[in-house]
Amino acid sequence: MRVVVVGGGIGGLALGAGLRRRGFEVAVFDRDTDVAATGGYHITLDERAQSALKDLVEPEITRRLLASGSALRLRERDAFWDRRGRLLGHGPDLGDSASIDVDRITLRMLLAEAVGDRLHLGRHVSGVGHDDHGAPRVLFTDGASVSADLVVGADGTHSVVARHLAGGPTNSPTGIMGFSGRTLRRDLSPGEHRRLGPRSGLAIGPRAGALYVGFLDPVGNTALDAPELRMSVTTEPTYIWGAMFPESTGTDSLRDLSGGALRAALLGLFRERGWAEHTLEVIARADPHSVAGFRFNAASTRAADLAPWPAGRITALGDAVHATPPTAGMGAGAAIRDAAGLLTHLGAVADGTATLTDAVADFEAGMRRRGSEVLTLAMKTVRWILATDTTLGAAATVVSTPILAAAARLRP
Repeated sequence: MRVVVVGGGIGGLALGAGLRRRGFEVAVFDRDTDVAATGGYHITLDERAQSALKDLVEPEITRRLLASGSALRLRERDAFWDRRGRLLGHGPDLGDSASIDVDRITLRMLLAEAVGDRLHLGRHVSGVGHDDHGAPRVLFTDGASVSADLVVGADGTHSVVARHLAGGPTNSPTGIMGFSGRTLRRDLSPGEHRRLGPRSGLAIGPRAGALYVGFLDPVGNTALDAPELRMSVTTEPTYIWGAMFPESTGTDSLRDLSGGALRAALLGLFRERGWAEHTLEVIARADPHSVAGFRFNAASTRAADLAPWPAGRITALGDAVHATPPTAGMGAGAAIRDAAGLLTHLGAVADGTATLTDAVADFEAGMRRRGSEVLTLAMKTVRWILATDTTLGAAATVVSTPILAAAARLRP
């Protein structure tokens, strides 16, 4: 069986690595020319995502990932603040958490290594279809094409493959614009150093403004003490922050800015909403080259709406199907679980115990349930932020525990 994977992000590379490990003929195509030149900063892998990854890559890759990841169990409890930096509450105890945070670049490089020479960079896919024999075919912008027994779209929110299958977009804007960046902990003043601490947290203010501050330390809080295996691109305690505002003409115009100009404009938005100056220090002292803006898109939370096409020899996974805003920290983990699920079902085809169409149908059924789960959690936080149009005073203390826990797990 020959499998072509369109997209070399986390989900596509995880699938490619698993297929190669199991002896399938696989080719992964991605438009990037360098796997280290990727958007995003860090992602969270819970126990389910890590277990799926173990089925996809060699044990040595898993060990190197753990040696480069920051263990949540070593952090302090997450915090919840108002716009003035007043502590309103804490998230759950993380002492028993098996989750890790890892630089997206680090994970992508490890997975690309596992895919090896089956990864083809600098290839732009323009469409999918079928060849003269009825086999799935991938078309490239340079006029070339390649046929396969199975084509899998792992090409993200704006997936060419999923759009072909669904006959249109598979997700839509949530109404929130996000902005993110990186700030070294040592660059903060002593007061903010103490307030933020070795933990992640979320602050909510008036007019649906929110600021998530995530703590990442893959050296001091490493999940596996094996310095010789470490390859994290973050080498000291760092805050990865994410600002969120409702979409408007004003916020949309910020997408044209970058660097210091974007950072300054973002600070202006918070100041207009009355945020205390010290709470904005994490933005003001960020590396200007790290600051970026993006739109939150999401698919439907209803499982029945996901992958709305008959099972066949072209399918998709990850954000191509269940585009998930970063407000639950589970999007990349879900894509990895998708990859492991598809690999399991393709194993039944290789064993002769299932047809390819039946295997894809079973995979898509599981993916729908998985996607609905993570989207429901992520969208709870999105809706909560959008509904918060006044300052959270004493009322914040009555926020339900499930919502607070969801908000405290925000990941940019």
